[in-house]
Amino acid sequence: MNQKATLVLEDGHRFDGYAYGATGQTIGEIVFQTGMSGYQETLTDPSYAGQIVLQTAPHIGNTGMNDDDEESRRIWVEGYIVRDPARISSNFRSQRSLTEDLVDQGIVGISGIDTRAVTRIIRESGAMRAGIFPLDGRSTEQYVSEIVAEPEMAGLNLSESVSVATSYVIPAVGASLGALAVLDLGVKKATLGHLAARGFDVHVIPQSAGLEDILAINPVGVFYSNGPGDPSASTRHVEILRGVLERKIPFFGICFGNQLLGRALGFETFKLKYGHRGINQPVLDKATGRIEITAHNHGFAVDAPTQGIVESPAGFGRVEVSHVGLNDDCVEGLRALDIPAFSVQYHPEAAAGPHDSTYLFDRFRDLVAQGK
Repeated sequence: MNQKATLVLEDGHRFDGYAYGATGQTIGEIVFQTGMSGYQETLTDPSYAGQIVLQTAPHIGNTGMNDDDEESRRIWVEGYIVRDPARISSNFRSQRSLTEDLVDQGIVGISGIDTRAVTRIIRESGAMRAGIFPLDGRSTEQYVSEIVAEPEMAGLNLSESVSVATSYVIPAVGASLGALAVLDLGVKKATLGHLAARGFDVHVIPQSAGLEDILAINPVGVFYSNGPGDPSASTRHVEILRGVLERKIPFFGICFGNQLLGRALGFETFKLKYGHRGINQPVLDKATGRIEITAHNHGFAVDAPTQGIVESPAGFGRVEVSHVGLNDDCVEGLRALDIPAFSVQYHPEAAAGPHDSTYLFDRFRDLVAQGK
């Protein structure tokens, strides 16, 4: 921890600290995550691919790492920022330290900086590119020139980098409702577990698959997962989804899947200035009037009217915004009224909590059962 490192933002702000995890340099979009727990789920969530994640909670790593809480096959963050890394792991479930996993998987990080100050900059200026570098005598201007040479998140299609290469099946728990096609755009383990627990034979399909691959399993439903990148760069997945909707196969999407449903219905998407990340985001379910505390990680959103019922610009009938974010009135869910399709922008599986929204998996199971 004695090796010096520096965090540089593309706007020229600079914070000198200590190397944490693997040494070296990395560049990505810097975002902050507000969860006080669940750092292992954050690190292994494929939605964070391409991003340098700053934890706003000051003390990270005290519960270590284990094999049970990983949400995918590896750590995906581009870089990691904490103020005070735990010096020891103290939990009966811990199998190794967070530092060990960061080093073993080559994740470059930095510690010992004022994370509150960095958070305030991002909160005022918005998510931006940044880099973590060894403190090697280069000027701030030299670091910035390297950062701005890298592409911005807008326009990036990252599904290929996080998706599985070949299909696999998770059997239903109990009586089976039938085959569910899950397009892996960066799916999390907890999501698959919830779907299997609702009676689906879960067929996880690579993002490279076509509509014919989905139809080949004779699915009772189709699910689009969370994932990283810009939804406007995933036109092929939108066209596949339109084929699903035209056949009136029940559909459920979360996070990235919500944005792609929005595009399939004919709405536009846009990049949020700050994005939503963390496990404390209040969302209103307009159907019940219930306010849920939810887990988020998204930097893009659907541009659709949050009040009333509108016609789908793409010709799929009536649509309404089903859920609204109470912090900024952002679209957090869509429901089609003339075809069996709905989605939410947040993460109802939230392995680290909160669990207010797990009912959505029941809602999807009931939608499929009604169709059968």
